[in-house]
Amino acid sequence: MSIIENRKALHDFFIEEKHEAGMVLEGWEVKAIRAGRANIKESYVIIRNEEIFLFGMHITPLTTASSHVHHDPVRTRKLLLHKKEIARLIGKVERAGYTLVPLDLHFVKGRIKLEIGLAKGKKLHDKREDEKKKDWEREKQRLMRVKV
Repeated sequence: MSIIENRKALHDFFIEEKHEAGMVLEGWEVKAIRAGRANIKESYVIIRNEEIFLFGMHITPLTTASSHVHHDPVRTRKLLLHKKEIARLIGKVERAGYTLVPLDLHFVKGRIKLEIGLAKGKKLHDKREDEKKKDWEREKQRLMRVKV
């Protein structure tokens, strides 16, 4: 069950591979995500010391959260993957010029997972071409509805 999608990433990048990663979260973050108070639009994934981290994901604390503890809504969160997957991703990012992009935040068996994509950036003409294809598909659907 999807919580949040990063449609901007699909617009700005060609997604080559997708990987599902667990996240290290605090209790208040889990409650806020379940309430739908998270945003991954401006977030990005970085590899440091053979570990993968998510930067810029904003989770707004609930108003019922503790008043004596001040929560950081955009703190760095560690992503959990198998060692072999991390090694493969490091190789692709460093050698082949790929980047890691958060795509989707969702539930799997009651746990919150983040789908990250191995991606290459799109140029402006690629974005225009994709927009033309979407418009043509929409137009075809409209024409088919009119004829039937």
